[in-house]
Parts: sequence; C-alpha cells; structure tokens
Amino acid sequence: MEIWISQLFNGISVSSILLLIALGLAITFGLMRVINMAHGEFIMIGSYSAYVTQQFFQKSLPDGMFGVYFPVAILFSFVVAFAFGYLLEGTLIRFLYGRPLDSLLATWGVGLILQQLARTIFGAPNVAVSSPKWLDGGWTIMEDVVLPYKRLFIIALVALCLFAMYLYIYRSNAGRRMRAVMQNREMAACLGISTRRVDAVTFAIGSGIAGIAGCALTLIGPIGPNIGTYYIIDAFMVVVLGGVGKLVGTVAGALGIGMFNSLFEWWTDASLGKVLVFLGIVAFLQWKPMGLFAVRTRSLD
Repeated sequence: MEIWISQLFNGISVSSILLLIALGLAITFGLMRVINMAHGEFIMIGSYSAYVTQQFFQKSLPDGMFGVYFPVAILFSFVVAFAFGYLLEGTLIRFLYGRPLDSLLATWGVGLILQQLARTIFGAPNVAVSSPKWLDGGWTIMEDVVLPYKRLFIIALVALCLFAMYLYIYRSNAGRRMRAVMQNREMAACLGISTRRVDAVTFAIGSGIAGIAGCALTLIGPIGPNIGTYYIIDAFMVVVLGGVGKLVGTVAGALGIGMFNSLFEWWTDASLGKVLVFLGIVAFLQWKPMGLFAVRTRSLD
C-alpha cells in the first residue's frame, strides 16, 4: 500500500509540474496557434526572477523577513515574464500570425538570444534558490510515506493558477473577447474588439504563467540558462495530447503523461520510461489525431 501511495503521489506531482509548464503554452499555442519555441526561456526568466528576489531579500531585509520572499518571487516572476512576453509579441510575434514555420524559427532564435543573455548576466553555472523554511520537511501519512511540503505547495499553486485561468477565460469579459478573437478574428474586429490588444495581452499572460512555472521549478533543484529546454518538448506533448485549444484537455494530457511516466519509470528506468510514454503518445495520436478533447467546429462542405 505504501508503494502504491508513493507512486500515485509521484505521478500527481509530475503531472502538476507538467500542467503548470504547459498551461502557458496552451494559451500561446493552443488558442493563438503560435508555435513559441522560446516558451522554455520564459520559464528560465521566471526562475532567475525568483533568484533575484531571493538575493534582494537576503541583502536588504532582516533574516526574519526571508520566509516571505517566495510568494513575492511568484508575483515578480509573473510580472517579469509577462513584460517580456508583451514586448516580444509587439516587436516580433505580431508580424508572424498565420506563418507557423516563420514563428517557429524566429522564436527559436529568440530563445537562443535569451539563453546567452542569461549566461552573460548570471554566468553559465547553475545557481540554487533556497526554499523558505516553512516548505522544509513533509507530511507523514504512513510510517514509510512522507509527502514533501514543496511538492504539495506546487500542486496547490497549480490548482490556484488553473482556477484563475478558468475564471479569466470563461467567466470574464476579457476572456470572452479573447475567445471571440481566436474563433473568428474578422467578426470580432467588426464588433469593435481591439484584436491587437487581445493578441498582446493573451500572449503576455501565457508567458507570465511560464514565469510562474519557472519560479516553482526552483523548489525542485538548481536553475541554469538551459532549464527551459528540458521541459519544452514535454509541454508541447501535453498540449497536443490533450487537444489544441482546450483547457480541460491540457489538464487531462498532463495527468496522463505524468501518471504513465511515473508508472513506466517504476517498472523500468527513467530513460526507458520516457521512451515508452512517447511511443504511447504517438500510438494514441494515430487513433485520435485531434487529441483527447477536440474543438468542435462547423464548416461548409
């Protein structure tokens, strides 16, 4: 029983991390149809924003205030990544809508530039971000089963971000305008919606969520200029498996990949487990090429 509970928690933990990373990509790629290969670098921006926040708290505030730095780091990571995303959309992405190959190549180049910029500012070696003391330890539910507080915090953070995105997309006027532009840009423009503003804000929000994901990753291990490249492929797999343009599909895709990845790694090893997951996704997409939840549309024959 202890082994099964541990594996279940590991699967949920991996799924939550994948979901937080893929949530921003689900907006930029799933809703806007922009292949943003620099999404991983926005994760890196969020990670280094958390590192900068930690350094500021350590040097400028008394030790007793250090424990509150991480919530501030989450907000700061979102704001910095949001600003970078808004700037990138206004200077480059806005000219590449409807040109997927061009956007892929251009954002890949932007990602390389951002990586080199991070090496220049922070150095090539990885840096560590110290987690606050209230996240040390774990919750003991059985004699041999301890759930780390850091992983539980990440799961709670993912749930909060997912709920906030649901409210924004499906329960707010801004979200309705965003869905209208993504479904029929010309009609939305005829109704007086500023499609340029919607595009910029939507891309920036997706980038900001990637920044939050990067901040959360600092709880797991050290960070470096290449941290985003380790997760970008998994994020795309989550979005494609769940169904492009469907938020519930992103959740289902992350849960499926995370659970099966933990299960296969338990049965085999880490490398073979990832291979089996990838083969399973390829086989599934042969059966359902639109993913788990396809967007229903009406078209004329």
